Amino acid sequence: MFKKILIANRGEIALRIMRTCRELGIGTVAVYSDVDRHALHVRYADEAYLLGPGPPLESYLNIPKILQVMRESKADAVHPGYGFLAENADFADAVRKAKKKFIGPSAKAMRLLGDKVSARRLMGTADVPVVPGADGEVTPAQAAKVAKEIGFPVLIKAAAGGGGKGIRHVSDASELEAAVKVASSEAASAFGHGGVFVEKYLSPVRHVEVQVIADSKGNAVALGERECSIQRRHQKLVEETPSVAVDPDLRERMCLAAVAAVKAAAYENAGTVEFLVDENKDFYFLEVNTRLQVEHPVTELCTGRDLVADQIRVAAGEKLPYSQADIQPQGHAIECRISAEDPFNDFMPSLGRVDWVEQPSGPGVRVDSCLFSGAEVPYHYDPMLAKLICWGETRDDAIRRMLRALQEYVVVGLQTNIPFHLQLLADERFVKGEFHTGWLEESFEMEPLDGHPDEQTALLVAAVLSHLKKRRPAAIGTAAGRGSAWRTAGRERLMEGRSAAQRRGWRQPTG
Repeated sequence: MFKKILIANRGEIALRIMRTCRELGIGTVAVYSDVDRHALHVRYADEAYLLGPGPPLESYLNIPKILQVMRESKADAVHPGYGFLAENADFADAVRKAKKKFIGPSAKAMRLLGDKVSARRLMGTADVPVVPGADGEVTPAQAAKVAKEIGFPVLIKAAAGGGGKGIRHVSDASELEAAVKVASSEAASAFGHGGVFVEKYLSPVRHVEVQVIADSKGNAVALGERECSIQRRHQKLVEETPSVAVDPDLRERMCLAAVAAVKAAAYENAGTVEFLVDENKDFYFLEVNTRLQVEHPVTELCTGRDLVADQIRVAAGEKLPYSQADIQPQGHAIECRISAEDPFNDFMPSLGRVDWVEQPSGPGVRVDSCLFSGAEVPYHYDPMLAKLICWGETRDDAIRRMLRALQEYVVVGLQTNIPFHLQLLADERFVKGEFHTGWLEESFEMEPLDGHPDEQTALLVAAVLSHLKKRRPAAIGTAAGRGSAWRTAGRERLMEGRSAAQRRGWRQPTG
């Protein structure tokens, strides 16, 4: 087993990986940019090293610098989390050339599955159904020919990358050439490769994915499916398991297909096989995410597995400690992504200082978060701040628990999308499971808050803190009461200013 792991990431996923490492008795190394100097993952790690300035290319995407830190810290392995370098085959190669362990699939498997065109071809050899479309990258003229054969509407998609980038919906031939050029340009900018392909646009469909993990001994296990159809601009907002649209027969067929897919690629470690499911319960291969997914906690809550621990053990050469027959998911879990965005203003980013945060807890509630009172949210990175995950014996139980937890979640100083989640989970169509990948943008609209007061929570927080300060002055400084007078004065000033921070734009979510 590894003695020390470097986590090449930031935010909640870095913390989540570090917590498992601590349980396993493994030392942790954090890396950070100068704008993340006071971030929670930096405070939590056993060691921390500065990478460089805030822009990702100068910090979290700086491969030579990360390799240098691995040498200096004497880390045995690196866990990339998700995003940044998680699916970068060159990084995986560089780590292995440095005689360190990359906690993830091989660079060869990444390249094979990271290119959506080669992945489609591979699925054909494994008898996994794929969406009708091109067998390779296309020029505008070739795209027009394929689109005519399969029929409009179609999607122009980047051959590399993911996250909703490099995708364009095309309704008729007149839009095709421009869509190919725009998608290619966006793909080149985001992934360094401008190749695109064309496939049939299927609608209405659901986005359903299967979590898999495979070891180096030839064992591969599917841990059930996740429903990921609540999306905006191809970005997932809410995920759950199991899917309301998947019956036992479909579940078995999809899990078998997912295992066949990873075995065909000689895949090792955790990954996710994504499918589209139509109204006839026919499913089609979409792509393989060769990393840990943002939404992995819902699978953990229902299976009882720690996927990060499993990743580490597999990377260390151990055999999976369970078989397919051992996976018997229980109950229902839902995850809401909490982001610094204003749902009342087209989800515009909300940046700056978190004046106060109160996170929910209680039975069946898990919060994976990088938030704390006083945290700064920089503009350089994704606006996701936390993930709120709730488990219940049934889907209705999980929804009710999530609504309760969302009502407890307080973030002062920034706009968040918590009001969106409150309205979504109370929507009758969501409760009934009557949605698809296009439903949110086509049919769901935010309702105004009807003038509810927006300062009550902030005033209550300020009053409670002020009361505690008067009763226990030493608590404002260090535990022994020897805090800096300047720090004490600053904190008093902060408490007095919370209401003003409220007036700068925070709104109290209502249930």
